[in-house]
Amino acid sequence: MRDAVIVGAVRTPVGKGNPGGALASIHPVDLLAHTLGALIDRTGVDPSLVDDVIGGCVDQVGEQAMNTTRYAWLGAGFPESVPATTVDRQCGSSQQAVHFAAQGVMSGAYDLVVACGVESMSRVPMWSNVPTGADPFGFAVSERYRDGLVPQGISAELIAAKWSIGREEMDEFATASHRRATLATSRGLFTDETAPVTTAYGVVSADESIRPATNPSTLAGLAPSFADPTFETRFPEITWSVTAGNSSPVNDGASAVLITSSESAARLGMRPLARLHSFAVAGADPLLMLTAIMPATEKVLRRAGLSLTDIDLFEVNEAFASVVLAWLKETGSDPLRVNVNGGAIALGHPLGASGTRLMTTLIHTMKQRGARYGLQTMCEAGGLANATILEAL
Repeated sequence: MRDAVIVGAVRTPVGKGNPGGALASIHPVDLLAHTLGALIDRTGVDPSLVDDVIGGCVDQVGEQAMNTTRYAWLGAGFPESVPATTVDRQCGSSQQAVHFAAQGVMSGAYDLVVACGVESMSRVPMWSNVPTGADPFGFAVSERYRDGLVPQGISAELIAAKWSIGREEMDEFATASHRRATLATSRGLFTDETAPVTTAYGVVSADESIRPATNPSTLAGLAPSFADPTFETRFPEITWSVTAGNSSPVNDGASAVLITSSESAARLGMRPLARLHSFAVAGADPLLMLTAIMPATEKVLRRAGLSLTDIDLFEVNEAFASVVLAWLKETGSDPLRVNVNGGAIALGHPLGASGTRLMTTLIHTMKQRGARYGLQTMCEAGGLANATILEAL
C-alpha cells in the first residue's frame, strides 16, 4: 500500500466570531477560497492535477450551504474539472477530511487531494442549521436516552465533576493557553503557517482571540456559562465551573493541507512535510459527549505500534479546559508536550476549520522543534473523536 504525505499546510488567522470580528466581512466561501489559493500558490502545484477537494464545515446552512467546498474551489479561480465535497463530523470535520483524503491516496484512488475546512461563526452562528422547534435526533434516540441528551456545556461540566477538575485548575489551564499563544505570536512561530487576509478594513495577519493579559484572577470573576436549575437537579454533582474564560470562543477561519504519496511528491518536485502515519476514529457516551478522545488516542497508538512516550508533541483541541485536563489525567501524558503554542481557548475554534488548523500548527511546530511524532485528537459532538499521528519527514 502507498503512503500518504502532506506537502503543504496553511491557515488564515482566526477571527472573533461576532459581527465586529476581523474576518466577519468575508463570506465563508471567499475565506476558504483565499486559503485554497494560498495553499496552491505556496506548493506550486498545478491545480488541474488535484483529484478531489474534501472540506469540513459544521453549520451547512445559509452562506455555508450548497457544498461550500466546491464553490470555494471555483471562487479561487481553479479548474472546473476538479470536484469537491463537504463533510460534517462536527468539530472534527476537517480532520476527518484529512483521513478521507489520506485513505484515498493510500488506496490509489487519489494521487493528489486537498483536505480543508471553514467556518464563519459570525455570519452563520452555531445551531443555525437546527431551526427553533426542530428535533435533530428523532424518536428512536429519544427512546434510547429517555432522560435526554445534554448540550456540550453540560457535558463539559459533567467531565469536570467525574474527573474532579476544579474551577481553579481550569482557569490556570486557560491562562497557560493564552500565555503560550502570546509567546508563540511574539516569536513569529505562526508566521509560516498563516495566510494574511485583506479585508475592507485592512490586513488581518494575527489571531484575534488571544488575550495576553489573561490571568487566573481575571478569569475567577467570570460567571458560569451553563448554570441551569433543571440540569442542577438532574446532575447534583455539577459545580458550575465552566465559563467563557476556560472554554473556546466562537470564531471565523479556514485552513487547508495538500496530501499526496511520496512517489507523487518526488515526481512533482515537492518536499513532504510529514507522513500521515496512522489514524483512527472512536465513539463514546453521547451524554458525556467529549470523552471519545481517550479511546481514540489509545486506538491510534495501538495501530501505530507506538506508546505515549514516543510522541513528541500533542495537539488536543481545547473545546473546554475540562476536556483536555480529563484527557491528561486519563492518559498520563506530559502536559509540557500538549498544545505547546496555545490551543483553541486562546487561538479560537472555527468549528469546521479547526481540524486542519490544528494539523497545520502541529506540522509547523514539529518542524520548529525537530519533533519526529505528533498526535492530534479532537472531541466532537455526539460522543465522537478523530485521532491522527504524523511523522516528520
